Amino acid sequence: MTNSPTILVFDSGLGGLTVLREVVAARPDAHYTYVADDAFFPYGHHSEDEIIARVVPLMGELIDTHKPDLVVIACNTMSVSVMSHLRAAYRVPFVGTVPAIKPACAQSKTRRVSVLGTKATVKREYTQALIRDHSQGCEVTLVGSPELATLAEAALSGTTVDDSDIFAELKPCFVGNSEDATARTDTIVLACTHYPLLLDRMERLAPWPVQWIDPAPAIARRVSDLLGPYGCGIAQTGAEMIFTSNRAHGLSATLTPFFGGRAVA
Repeated sequence: MTNSPTILVFDSGLGGLTVLREVVAARPDAHYTYVADDAFFPYGHHSEDEIIARVVPLMGELIDTHKPDLVVIACNTMSVSVMSHLRAAYRVPFVGTVPAIKPACAQSKTRRVSVLGTKATVKREYTQALIRDHSQGCEVTLVGSPELATLAEAALSGTTVDDSDIFAELKPCFVGNSEDATARTDTIVLACTHYPLLLDRMERLAPWPVQWIDPAPAIARRVSDLLGPYGCGIAQTGAEMIFTSNRAHGLSATLTPFFGGRAVA
């Protein structure tokens, strides 16, 4: 491993920026390439077979072009569908993003946990297995949101998104007696990397306080562990963003904080 590793972060759109932000903070020495597969967005509307057929060859092209030392799959839907296929096909290390059901159930006091993800993520067998193995007796409610990722993408791009539209996607997560704090949902797993983009608004719209579980910090720790120690300070170059549709991102000022303050090519 060189002192300045190259990390490729891959998502269906802009949601993976929430993971990138944490990884950059953990590894400021690295060069970053962020790839948004917007030509196939949203992944939650595609079948598992379609995602595998799309991602495996595309990832081969990206690896050949960018020569990453490590790839972060910053998408729950993609990770629960295709991770094993990527690891079988390519030698580069992959770090995925899967619903943080185990830590959520471990910390829930009321034993009522909701998992908010895309429709594709919540119906995957991988997600069901996580619940069977790690629910620890909790009542787990799976909420497949059809539109929240698209709303988050729109909001980050500067489009006005109504609170009512966000709340409609969020409301099914809140289960139980709203007047009894011991008998209602107290923990929500954000099982789509787009959702933290709206976290401040979701906190405000929530009918009662809950703990929101974002896996991004844990992903960043895993990336840093795999790369090993670093010793070259902060890399100031190599930050680029690519859309598979070949459109220009046009979001430089908005994107800069996610890349640790670096200019984004």
